[in-house]
Amino acid sequence: MTAEVVAGSGRSILGEGVTWSASKNAVFWVDILGLSIRRLSLADGSVTRWDSPERTGWLIERAAGDGFIAGLQSGFHDLALPDGGGVAVVARIADPEPDLPDNRMNDAAADPSGRIWAGTMPVSCEGASGAFYRLDADRRWAKVDAPYTIANGPAISPDGRWLLHTDTARDTIFRFAINDDGSLGPRTVHIAIDSATGHPDGMTLDADGCLWVARWGGGRVTRFDPDGQEMRHIPLPASQITRMAFAGSDLTRMFVTSAADGVDHEEHAGALFEVDPGCRGLPTLAFAA
Repeated sequence: MTAEVVAGSGRSILGEGVTWSASKNAVFWVDILGLSIRRLSLADGSVTRWDSPERTGWLIERAAGDGFIAGLQSGFHDLALPDGGGVAVVARIADPEPDLPDNRMNDAAADPSGRIWAGTMPVSCEGASGAFYRLDADRRWAKVDAPYTIANGPAISPDGRWLLHTDTARDTIFRFAINDDGSLGPRTVHIAIDSATGHPDGMTLDADGCLWVARWGGGRVTRFDPDGQEMRHIPLPASQITRMAFAGSDLTRMFVTSAADGVDHEEHAGALFEVDPGCRGLPTLAFAA
């Protein structure tokens, strides 16, 4: 399975947050350190760029309206992307960590109820000041788990009854039951990752119930079966792999983000890649309001 560099995708300092928009027939991703948001049109292959006013870790489409909810350094925001590129327009919803200005949002996912689950981390990647939050449809938020050093990759079951989340610094993927009131059950270890083949970063589930994990420092994405056993991996021509998303009308295409930060000598570091995952993904979910 050969990874292809997406033409025109550019070189991200810290590419992240890749997500599929069926309504726009496009893949979106962010460059956290490069303060930008990009869109790849699957219709014509064009790439559009917007500047972001802050470090942006992720964006999730809204079910109502044409915009997004985004995780910026200063919390949850509404975000709009003007036609043709330019500067992203943001309006803050809430900052769950006003006392931690050196933290930022890092990764997130929506669940079948339209809630967003998002983690934070210290910009320095040191210490354990990060946490895991839930943003409800009424735009109220709650802290659901802590502490984290690098909160990453929530992946949520299709029935919304459980989720997987990781702390990259601990090389561990955790599993939580999601209670009816939106609280989480006890944290249990789902997979202990061998860091020799890369640390766990972004994650997503496929239609077979298998988990895909981006491997920071490992130059690969790995597929695990529902019991947490490694099945196979797809190598990529860059070491710092951050997140993947299924895309396309039948959800059989996979796009993968990477980072050039600290590995400028790698020719394709920071590129957006496309690979053939050999399976079908799950639909991308939106924020309910």
